[in-house]
Amino acid sequence: MRNATMATGSSNLKVPTMRITRARAKTLGSSGGLPPLHPSVRQDKKQGLVTQGTKSKRPAPDENKPANSSSTASQQHKRRAVLRDVTNVLCENPYMNCINGNKFQVKKFSDKRNSKVTPANLVKKSELEDRKESMIEEARKVKVEESQEHCSQAHFKDHPLTQPSEYITAAQSGLADLMPVNRSSCFGITLQNTTPKDESKVCLKQEGSNSLGIADIDSKHKDPLMCSLYAPDIYNNLHAMELDRRPSFNYMEKLQRDINKGMRSILIDWLVEVSEEYRLVPDTLYLTVHLIDRFLSEHYIEKQKLQLLGVTCMLIASKYEEICAPRVEEFCFITDNTYSKEEVVRMESLVLNFLGFQLAAPTTKKFLRRFVQASQASYEVPSVELEFMANYLAELTLAEYSFLKFLPSVTAASAVFLARWTLDQSNHPWNSTLEHYTTYKALDLKTTVLLLQDLQMNTSGSTLNAIREKYKQPKFKCVATLSSPKPVQSLF
Repeated sequence: MRNATMATGSSNLKVPTMRITRARAKTLGSSGGLPPLHPSVRQDKKQGLVTQGTKSKRPAPDENKPANSSSTASQQHKRRAVLRDVTNVLCENPYMNCINGNKFQVKKFSDKRNSKVTPANLVKKSELEDRKESMIEEARKVKVEESQEHCSQAHFKDHPLTQPSEYITAAQSGLADLMPVNRSSCFGITLQNTTPKDESKVCLKQEGSNSLGIADIDSKHKDPLMCSLYAPDIYNNLHAMELDRRPSFNYMEKLQRDINKGMRSILIDWLVEVSEEYRLVPDTLYLTVHLIDRFLSEHYIEKQKLQLLGVTCMLIASKYEEICAPRVEEFCFITDNTYSKEEVVRMESLVLNFLGFQLAAPTTKKFLRRFVQASQASYEVPSVELEFMANYLAELTLAEYSFLKFLPSVTAASAVFLARWTLDQSNHPWNSTLEHYTTYKALDLKTTVLLLQDLQMNTSGSTLNAIREKYKQPKFKCVATLSSPKPVQSLF
């Protein structure tokens, strides 16, 4: 019986009806014989893949099922094996499969979308081309008409800032894919990169000024240091500021009792030497004198504190104008330690609180730069002597109390007038370019020029020679030694 059962199990691999425990399996295996009643899953898979017609897996024992359930089990096993193989292939690299799957879906979607849009484009293609051609022809006609009507705009066509590029919107033309059309002006169409109105006015004004023989000194738009586009507005603002922040021209007579004009001149002459000692820029010296006069216009001061006020104002001006300002101790040392550091700091606080920390001021030096540039517009090569002579004459007015009644712009214009006459008596020193940029005619400068010539000749016999000795140096071309052989009165 046992042999029959073993033969049957080995040939058909049927499940025995009796339950086999571990003890029985051990006994049967040691006695020689039964094949393993539970074959491994790997063997079942191999058998299912190689031989689909044979029974590869022994079904679980179930007493309620009929005996022919082995055929259905083999069919189910085949189905599971196929699904398992597909799953293994797809999940072999899940990241790449996900990416490929997304690409596949996007491609499908784009193909569908293109297949829907393409017919509409093909239908309207001829219409769009016709309308494009008509719009381009109209634009050309309008461009020809505008070029004939607005001839003045032809001067600005070559400038890169004055070439507007215009785009016709889809709402106006009914087309969304029109190319940009360049036109010289607009008729109900918005412009991009158009020239501002203010700049066009400036350009038109310059054209008119060129017809009057006025040179354009702001034509160097490529040099950012020149501030060419903003220079006219900057100097218009300075002309307005010189009326507001102007010191009193008669504070010596009205307010000061302990100091006089001579003491002020001595102080400023000494400050010129201090500025040379510390190599300060000229703007620092001009601002120092301006701060002294503004403070003395409102505050009474004793003569023992006048030098303290001078060094304090130079300290404030150097902090405002210089890159590396001298320290407080250096200004104390330059006064031979007459004043302590605490006294200088206390005076600095008093001056700044009085000024409200409003230190910007239109001094003569600021206008002088602009006017010298305008005076050299007619020269092929800029004249260094002219610049040094104008600076020399302007600095002579710092120590002179009587020049407080003149505006800084008037003093600067008069210095340029006399400097040009000193260096060249063959031509009239004033021209239309200087008149345009200074806003003064030659007759407006008569009084100032005559007083300035007296300072140049030193008719009063002043012994304060710091400025004269400064401009006798070769680095300033020794302009202090020059004078005009002809009197300037003949020009008015």
